[in-house]
Amino acid sequence: MSYSLANKLTFSRIMAIPVILLLLAIPHGWAAWIALVIFSAAGITDYFDGYLARRDNEITKLGQFLDPIADKLLVAAVLLMLVYNGQISGMSVLPAVIILLREVAVSGLREYLAGLSVSVPVTQLAKWKTTIQMLALGFLIVGKYAPDWIPSTTIGDWGIWIAATITVITAYDYWRAGLKHF
Repeated sequence: MSYSLANKLTFSRIMAIPVILLLLAIPHGWAAWIALVIFSAAGITDYFDGYLARRDNEITKLGQFLDPIADKLLVAAVLLMLVYNGQISGMSVLPAVIILLREVAVSGLREYLAGLSVSVPVTQLAKWKTTIQMLALGFLIVGKYAPDWIPSTTIGDWGIWIAATITVITAYDYWRAGLKHF
């Protein structure tokens, strides 16, 4: 097993998930703000683990396997908890479902194609989707605990709808690229 700094950052993202979920289960502003800090730090590790692995020439099979799993676990867990505690509600549950379905579908496609030794690189649009999605989730984590002058829930709701729209586009792009291998 590789104990590179990049892999440690990926592991830290996975280990942060139960802490974030526990904090989201506590109905107090201080818990939401701490959850936001940890979620933001986890999101930042997503950038740095890949950057450091490439920079230090420490790209490992373990890192390539765990990094997308860590990302999807973090996003899925936070989405589900925000729906559970009502911070995502009403029609805004729809983009949350779309995002979850896309993550499962694209992961399955990547796994299938990997068995055929076909690589599906992450597109720039997918990176934008992830950035918008993480920002939206950050606003939704704080939600009603944000200062009155920051419409955190509204910004988060708009962001999650934008991320879901891009999610549909990127899912289509990935499936179109993979169809020729079925």
